[in-house]
Amino acid sequence: MDRVSALDEPLKKTLGPATAKVMAEQLDLHTVGDLLHHYPRRYEERGQLTTLADLPLDEDVTVVAQVADSRILTFNHGRGQRLEITLTDGSGRLQLVFFGRGIHKPHKELPPGSRGMFAGKVSVFNRKLQLAHPTYVPLGRDGGESVEDTASAVDDFAGKLIPIYPACKGLESWKITKAVDAVLPRAVEAADPLPSALREGRGFVPLPEALYKVHRPETKADIEDARQRLKWDEAFVLQVALARRRHADAQLPAVARKPVADGVLDAFDARLPFTLTDGQRKVTAEIFADLATEHPMHRLLQGEVGSGKTLVALRAMLAVVDAGGQAAMLAPTEVLAQQHHRSITEMMGELAQGGMLGGAEHGTKVVLLTGSMGAAARRQALLDLITGEAGIVIGTHALIEDKVRFHDLGLVVVDEQHRFGVEQRDALRSKGKQPPHLLVMTATPIPRTVAMTVFGDLETSVLDQLPAGRSPIASHVVPAQDKPHFLARAWERVREEVGKGHQAYVVCPRIGDDEDENGKNGGNGKNGKTQQAKKAADDDAEKRPPLAVVDVAEQLTKGPLAGLRIEVLHGRMQPDDKDAVMRRFAAGEVDVLVATTVIEVGVNVPNATAMVIMDADRFGVSQLHQLRGRVGRGSAPGLCLLVTDMPEASPARARLGAVAATLDGFELSRIDLEQRREGDVLGQAQSGARSSLRMLAVIEDEEVIAAAREEAVAVVARDPELTDSPELRTALDALLDTEREQFLDKG
Repeated sequence: MDRVSALDEPLKKTLGPATAKVMAEQLDLHTVGDLLHHYPRRYEERGQLTTLADLPLDEDVTVVAQVADSRILTFNHGRGQRLEITLTDGSGRLQLVFFGRGIHKPHKELPPGSRGMFAGKVSVFNRKLQLAHPTYVPLGRDGGESVEDTASAVDDFAGKLIPIYPACKGLESWKITKAVDAVLPRAVEAADPLPSALREGRGFVPLPEALYKVHRPETKADIEDARQRLKWDEAFVLQVALARRRHADAQLPAVARKPVADGVLDAFDARLPFTLTDGQRKVTAEIFADLATEHPMHRLLQGEVGSGKTLVALRAMLAVVDAGGQAAMLAPTEVLAQQHHRSITEMMGELAQGGMLGGAEHGTKVVLLTGSMGAAARRQALLDLITGEAGIVIGTHALIEDKVRFHDLGLVVVDEQHRFGVEQRDALRSKGKQPPHLLVMTATPIPRTVAMTVFGDLETSVLDQLPAGRSPIASHVVPAQDKPHFLARAWERVREEVGKGHQAYVVCPRIGDDEDENGKNGGNGKNGKTQQAKKAADDDAEKRPPLAVVDVAEQLTKGPLAGLRIEVLHGRMQPDDKDAVMRRFAAGEVDVLVATTVIEVGVNVPNATAMVIMDADRFGVSQLHQLRGRVGRGSAPGLCLLVTDMPEASPARARLGAVAATLDGFELSRIDLEQRREGDVLGQAQSGARSSLRMLAVIEDEEVIAAAREEAVAVVARDPELTDSPELRTALDALLDTEREQFLDKG
């Protein structure tokens, strides 16, 4: 059997059809290789030998003692049975207890007078120390074996590291242990993906040895050796996949789009009432350098809420228009597309009316394209795109439809990238005669390691400086259940802000209005994250449905905010109605906007200074940070109140406390990721494929990821097709099936 196919052998051949079926259905393990890469989650230590007089409470111990007595007791009117065994070692006494059908074997194997070795966690019951359902090894009766034999058996039993595997219904950890024992000899045939020079240079153990040590370690040092090696494999294979993608993209042809002097960009800059921040200038230089090359730019622009990303993107789009091309901006919702269109045309003034009466000489046409537009407006927009009359188009998924044609698409800007799938981005990029340049924007700060792992095919620019004039935002947790007067004070604060001529948002997790309550979330496309936050919430608060926009608006209108101008905004309103509400709010005709998270990104109303987030524990950390970024956008300070019913000691309250304590989005995204773990960092849910990260922790293993990226770039530069590394090629194929390779293109 060759080296590769040994690990490709189906499990049913080795383990039998019944076990293999459960492994396939419950754990997604199909081959010998899959099972070898199903690593123990942790290792149980039975603990060193302890005398009964020195037993520590709540710790795992191993004892050698003699059975003093053994008795079966009945309870629950004779329906239940338990076995109680009393042990003694001359220094003290300890009770063992076994229940149900598990009593007969120990009753038979441990008669009074016999000796044994017992391991378990020490607890107290009826003021007596006990071990419930301990593991044990009978040692016969006193004098039945030599002291040396006993000592050796004790060392073997007590010192052993027992692997605990991620298990499932019908397949306990010990059954998986037996299955792994059956396939472990095949580990010697594992093809090693690390080039030998790299492996030796970094002092890693060979892959077969790492697999053996991770499953059957003799010492803790074995576990560490194995983990270091297996983490490196995951990081390195992933970074090779990304490096190959970057290399392939660099080979594609693109039209260089060099800014032209005295064009629409210069005219736009002359209109700006402020100067760019140093950060905006630096990022713009990076983008313009990319646009001037003859292969497509692939750049991720991440910036704090309100750091001026839209302005940077608009200047890039104008540079492309000056160079004779067109630019398209893809937004995730109609509210956001309309908001971008409105703010861009306002910023550009007459420059956005190219070819129209009153338009500037250097101008271009800026059109909006969404799914709900009327037929005539839509026809005109499509015509403006195909003739090249419109230099800039801002739209939703409607931009991706087949009938949309461009005269010369030069740049695609994707806003809030995480809302779009691979296919959608590629469909828009395919509308260029040659691959257009790509700028991806996100206001969700991404820790460097995640950027290297998830967006590893993109160069990254970071805007971490807020423009002058942005005000600080004070954030506070309002524990409505514990301190109802805090909530009353929150509504007083909203009234005070409105009294000063400002406006406020009230955000709720649900629309209400007889909607399907199974997870509709205001039509905002962020349901997955909210669901994650909800799972983290304690059961008590989960018993009532989340607060709804429609209900809260009615209560506020009749109660604490009576007399103020209150309107609602949510995802199931007609697009024209949504736009009209946003226009009225922006114009100052609405005091309080009660909304779902449709206002989460891009909505810019500088006069809005206060935000109250109801049931704040139902939202993810990054989402709360995004929402908070809607206030404090003008010269007046912002206020964000996080209302929750969760008790003080709950994880949900700790999460809200973290949000209130810092405005640093990168710090919050780290907290968010640590709480959600990184099982789905590579988009398990979105891609439908199994997460490839089993050992690597994206947040903790920054150094491993950075070093693996460096090595991967060097390997791919030398040998893009991996001709000299067949084992690496095989590992790549196994780890990154076609579906996942595409998913890596999510960048």
